[in-house]
Amino acid sequence: MKRGLIALSPLMVFVILYLVTSIVAGDFYRMPITVAFLAASVYAVCIGRGTLKSRVDTFSRGAGNSQIMLMIWIFMLSGVFANSAKVMGSVDATVQLMLTLLPSHMLLAGLFMAACFVSLSIGTSVGTIVALTPIAAGVAGQTGSDVAMVTAAVVGGSFFGDNLSFISDTTIVATQTQGCRMSDKFRVNSFIVLPAAFIILMLYVVLGSDMNAPADAGTADFWLVLPYIAVLATAMLGINVMAVLTLGIVLTGMVGLFTGAFANVYSWMQAMGEGIVSMGELIIITMLAGGLLETVKQMGGIDFIITSLTRHITGKRKAELVIGALVSVVNLCTASNTVAIITVADIARQIGRRFHLDPRKCASLLDTFSCTVQGLVPYGAQLLMAAGLASISPVSIIPHLYYPMAIGMAALLAIIFRYPRRYS
Repeated sequence: MKRGLIALSPLMVFVILYLVTSIVAGDFYRMPITVAFLAASVYAVCIGRGTLKSRVDTFSRGAGNSQIMLMIWIFMLSGVFANSAKVMGSVDATVQLMLTLLPSHMLLAGLFMAACFVSLSIGTSVGTIVALTPIAAGVAGQTGSDVAMVTAAVVGGSFFGDNLSFISDTTIVATQTQGCRMSDKFRVNSFIVLPAAFIILMLYVVLGSDMNAPADAGTADFWLVLPYIAVLATAMLGINVMAVLTLGIVLTGMVGLFTGAFANVYSWMQAMGEGIVSMGELIIITMLAGGLLETVKQMGGIDFIITSLTRHITGKRKAELVIGALVSVVNLCTASNTVAIITVADIARQIGRRFHLDPRKCASLLDTFSCTVQGLVPYGAQLLMAAGLASISPVSIIPHLYYPMAIGMAALLAIIFRYPRRYS
């Protein structure tokens, strides 16, 4: 017990330094998240096992693993695309188009539905956030709405597809490890989360009822909107997000030079450079988080969590609750829903077999609870990305993330009331 708590203590240090300090100060900008992560990381290295060199190597391995580096590539490309598009006027043009096509009271619900549809099509929450967050921030600016709330509508909708899409990595991992077909998991998952999605959609209709677009939204220039249309279209075709962003970057340069939005190639390059620099803090946070979590894992923190939660299981309902708790807690420690599912998948399958749980529901619970937690952790890739693109604090988005909260509640109710009956 003592060793397990020591292994998890770096996470506690981060929580105390960042969340508690920010709450006491009444301002989440007073304590820089990078400082909190750095302090927790230094502490983790100090209490780690082995020589100082081996502890630093463990931290560095986590900070520079392939998943972290992939995220950093995506962050840099998204920064280049987002800033290039912003400088040349694509964001303003796209916002003008939305204000023209949708009535003001449907803008918030429309953004949520767009995020749901895009994420379901491309199977990735990050790709959806990259494509839609700049537009959401622009809509908030034009309508005088809370940027955090409008951004949260996109982030929440992005987890609709992350949870349900047939090509989502979480769906693939959950179904393969639990031994069921994707179509069966989709069916069970739909029973659980679709009512929640409808309720949140209606909530956004109500919350957006007082949004007021400018009387004269202006006329959208199609050429300036083209990069976003291309990004959305190619993303929905299932093309890799890095290829999608690269195409978007090339198009912003071509269109910007053609329309005169960029005076010359050098002004385009300047915009790209500023975009990379704008992602600097996000990249540092990602690497520090990766190193910190790898150190916690190496010290046995995750094994301690799994052992503690599976010690006293009795009955189907408690077995399902433990599976949900397992993937949730591990997700908090890894900040990756896919990694969390992979980590606990084998023990979840063993629990399922022992207590005769339907593998289709086990897969659904793994996916849904992991998406709930991933949608709410301020150091997860999705919230960091959205916050970076919208120029706000990731913590400021969390109170408005109604959809991740709703699907977590729906999954909990599905366990308590043994729903859907056919799969319980």
